[in-house]
This record gives sequence, structure tokens and C-alpha cells, in this order.
Amino acid sequence: MRSDDAKETIADHLQAEGLGTKTVNFRLRDWGISRQRYWGNPIPVIYCDVCGVVPVPEQDLPVTLPVDVEFTGEGGSPLARLESFVNVPCPVCGIAARRESDTMDTFVQSSWYFLRYCCPDLLDSPLDRAKVDYWMSVDQYIGGIEHAVMHLLYARFFTKVLRDLGYISCDEPFINLLTQGMVIKDGAKMSKSKGNVVDPDALIRKYGADTARLFSLFAAPPEKDLDWSDQGVDGSFRFLNRVWKLVHDRLGLVRSAGRVDCQSLTTDERNLRRTVHKTIRKVTEDIEERFHFNTAIAAVMELLNTVQASELSTPQSGPVMKEALESMVLLLAPFVPHISEELWQTLGHTDCLSETAWPEYDRTAVVDEEILVVVQVNGKLRSKITVPAGTDEDTVKSAALADEKVKVFLEGVQVRKVVYVPGKLVNIVVG
Repeated sequence: MRSDDAKETIADHLQAEGLGTKTVNFRLRDWGISRQRYWGNPIPVIYCDVCGVVPVPEQDLPVTLPVDVEFTGEGGSPLARLESFVNVPCPVCGIAARRESDTMDTFVQSSWYFLRYCCPDLLDSPLDRAKVDYWMSVDQYIGGIEHAVMHLLYARFFTKVLRDLGYISCDEPFINLLTQGMVIKDGAKMSKSKGNVVDPDALIRKYGADTARLFSLFAAPPEKDLDWSDQGVDGSFRFLNRVWKLVHDRLGLVRSAGRVDCQSLTTDERNLRRTVHKTIRKVTEDIEERFHFNTAIAAVMELLNTVQASELSTPQSGPVMKEALESMVLLLAPFVPHISEELWQTLGHTDCLSETAWPEYDRTAVVDEEILVVVQVNGKLRSKITVPAGTDEDTVKSAALADEKVKVFLEGVQVRKVVYVPGKLVNIVVG
């Protein structure tokens, strides 16, 4: 049986045998919305000894928080001690009444604030349905795993209630979900209550904001927990210094360089340009498709190593080197915007990075001229061969069989089969 059918059948059987009762459990629970504190939306209710619970008239909405509240730290709502806020006439009969001094919990607002973002200037009703229908649903939700039960559940509940009431048309508030991991320090979740929080101000004073950002994004994929490491912060700082030094060291070569002429490139120039455009493709896909900022940053680090190791130094190589440096700065901009902006200006640009288009990779440039093929004998790695891209299967197999390192393992045995996985490996089966 399919799992869902089996569950129903088991439940029916237990119920028929008098061993249990089938029921449905919901994770959604009644939840008190009021809090005895100052922040949060005031609850628009007035209590009258004659009329009972009376809603604040629509023309008196919204009820705003007073600014002359005294915070004593003695407990209870500070609003309850402010007579000018609490003491009001009853909207129905006019006698002295008392305003509700509790405020709504912030989850009430966070359960539908995204709908208000669609029509922030609307003042005479909760929502502009046309604008909400245009913008909703939210394309991407990013939040901590602790929100999965609370905020997501109630946001869906509010959305469906508002849909049923006719305020909106969308059925789901969010289309895609990414739950980010926690920051772990000394084996425990980083939190104020545990006293293990790293002060970002101290990091920023010592390293700059970009270093703190880079380490946080590079240390782990967003969906995994991040283990805080002071050594990791130092490593991020050293990397940014290498980028800074590289750009300034190559300024003389690239300052007056023009556009790349793809028809006249040397082999070394083509190889560097191929690495640049492969990196653009990798970073773009990691950001847009997977949110894997750590691997995107790792790809730029590899590009930095390649550019630093490059011996291109003639004026003819200036355009390729300029393209490499500019691409590196543009790819780093989402992670380290401050140093990237400085380097962009250093490279001679007068426009801001925020006004600059994201780089697009050249599809012809990323095509490999040669491919590396692994050669196995009975599934064990014995050698690696390099062949021109597009080499036919028979030629690749012949090259593998003729490799000197492979021949040693073919002596005195019979080759029974040669399996070729295009562009990846050759496995020679002997017996």
C-alpha cells in the first residue's frame, strides 16, 4: 500500500477493534495576542462599565503609542500607568471609560506586513486588493528555522483568512522557502542569553564591515549552522588585502587598456579569459539558483589565485587582465560592497557599482579546448590523459590504452572491455 492509504487502513482497523480512535491533530493553536509592554500595535478596544467592550470608532483609528511613557522596569504594561492614554470617554455613551493598555504581540503584524508592503501609502482601508494581487505571492522567503512553526504557519493562516474575507486573491503568502542555519560559538547557539555573542562593532573597528560580511557568508552554506572562528575572520581579511594589492599592482597594465579582441588572443590569454568567464557563470548560478554564497566566494578566491599566478604583463594582455580584474570586483560587490566600490573607482570608473550591470559570461569563452580524462583499470585510478575537446570515443580509448602508466597494468592480462564516459573517464576491464 501507499503510505497515506496504509495510515488510513491501520487507523480504521484499530478503531473497528476498539483499540483507538482516529483523529486529526493540527499544529495551529490558539495563541494570546496581547502583551504587557509598550511596543507593538495598541489594541483598539475601550472598556465601559455600562456598554461593556467597545471598539474604537473607525474615524479614531489608528490608535498611536504615546511618546511620554515612563519606563520604570517594575513590570506590567507602562501604558497602564499613563492616565492620559488610559482614561478616555466611552464612544457610545460618553461616560468615563478605560482604554486597553496591552499591545498586540509582534507576530500579529509580521503575519501580514508583507501585504501592506504592496500598498504602503494606503490610509483609508487595510489593503489595496489590486496592488496586492499584482505583487503577491512573495517570491522568496528567507528566515531562521525557528520561524518555520510560528511565523510561517501564522502568516499562511492570516493569508487564507484575508483571502476568505475577500481582501486578497492569493492563496499562499510565499512561493519559495530558505531556512538559514544558526551561528554556533563554543559549541552553543550564539545568543545574548548565553553571553557568547561576538560584538560586530569590535570586528568592524579592527577589520572593517566587509571582512565581517565576507566571513559570515563564506563560512558555511546558508542552510547550515555556522561555526564562528576568529581564524576564519583573519583569513577573510587576508583575502581582501590580496584583492586590493592585486588591483593596485596591475593598474599600470590595465589603466589604458581597451576592449578584448577575441580573435587575436594568445593561448595564455585565452586560458585566463576562460577562467574568468567560468567564474562568472559559477558565481551567477550559485547566487541565483542555490543561494550558496560560500561556493560563489570560493570561486572568486580561485580566480584570484589564477590571476595572481598569471605572467601576462605586456600591453597586448592589458584588455584581458582588465576584464579579469573588473569581473572580480563586480562578482565580489554583493558580498563586500565597500571595498568593491573603492576598487571600481580605482580602475577608472566614474559610475557607481549599483548602477553597473551584473557581468554576463561569454558562452564561447567557457568552452574548454582540452579535457582531462581519468583512466581506470578495473575501476582503480591508474592515469590521467589530456585530449582535445571533441575527440571521438575511439581515439580517446586508444590514447588511454597507449598511456605508459596504463600499459604496466595490461601486461599479461586480457582486455575484456573498455568503457568510456564522455569527457570524464575511461575504465579498462581486464581479466
